[in-house]
Amino acid sequence: MTDPLHKMVAISLTLRCRMSISKHDNESQMKKVAKSTRKAADRLELLAGFIRLHVLHHAAKEPLVGFWMIEELRRHGYRISAGTLYPLLHGLERRGYLKSVSKRDGRRSWREYRATPAGRRALGDAKVRLHELFHELMEE
Repeated sequence: MTDPLHKMVAISLTLRCRMSISKHDNESQMKKVAKSTRKAADRLELLAGFIRLHVLHHAAKEPLVGFWMIEELRRHGYRISAGTLYPLLHGLERRGYLKSVSKRDGRRSWREYRATPAGRRALGDAKVRLHELFHELMEE
């Protein structure tokens, strides 16, 4: 027979062991998520130039709205959030490649982005370089 004190100690040790394993599992899972997030961020950084070019391409054709651009990029396999796209749009505007105009319809408001002449020139230069890179990559 075990007395209640021994039983409580055994339960306590079991719980500590389970908590330790659980803590280890959570740390392991957190590391996996962090590694996955880092990989996604690295991939996004690598593709950021393509995303910027895609934005400039559409902004040179017609005014664009951020939400529409998120959907357009999604159709091409890019999964980016508003928290990623809008700073990118603001950065392109700060550099002089885009110009935005506030629009309002009743209580609803949004910004439309258009390519500036500098943005159109940059897009033209990028197309030439992208064309050269494409051919170099496809020769392999």
